[in-house]
Amino acid sequence: MINDSDRLFRILSSERFLSMQGLANEVPIFIHAYDVADEDRVLAMIKSLASRIRNTGTQVAEMDLFGLLLAELRDEGILDEFINDEATFDRKSLLGDLKNYAAATRLVPRLVRVMEDAKAKLTLLSGVGHIFPFLRAHTLLDSIQPAMMQHPVVLFFPGEYIQVAGQGSQLRLFGSMPGEGYYRAFNLDHYRL
Repeated sequence: MINDSDRLFRILSSERFLSMQGLANEVPIFIHAYDVADEDRVLAMIKSLASRIRNTGTQVAEMDLFGLLLAELRDEGILDEFINDEATFDRKSLLGDLKNYAAATRLVPRLVRVMEDAKAKLTLLSGVGHIFPFLRAHTLLDSIQPAMMQHPVVLFFPGEYIQVAGQGSQLRLFGSMPGEGYYRAFNLDHYRL
């Protein structure tokens, strides 16, 4: 993990990466897939990376998607109700409510505000596994494309980002969930300085 952290720091703090050179007019979305067993180490690594990159003078927005959902529920005044009455909720109804509040149409504007407030030149997103099944990663990525493309966005993904013959790129949550097609993101493991 230490080597991975150093490699990611070199990439994410490089002028070439931050200025989005070499993308051939593609969207600057990058996926860094990892084994879900490394979740705690990866979350600590993200915090460390964000701090190291900020120390170079680059503004970084670091966002946990589950935290974003909790902020949405808190601002709507229903987080405490969900917590207090959780045992009495019908599971289907609760799942439907959470999907509604985790919808990209709600969370993407909030995410954009966080990036704007931070004056971000780089955004690091985590928490994909924590927000599943309320919001799928490919839905979020499709939704942020038109909303912002002023700087690189890195999604830390607990699973695999692979090429499947005849189907293109796929995100496989936890390495076992059926893949969802996603074609516009770059695999950060393949990025070379």
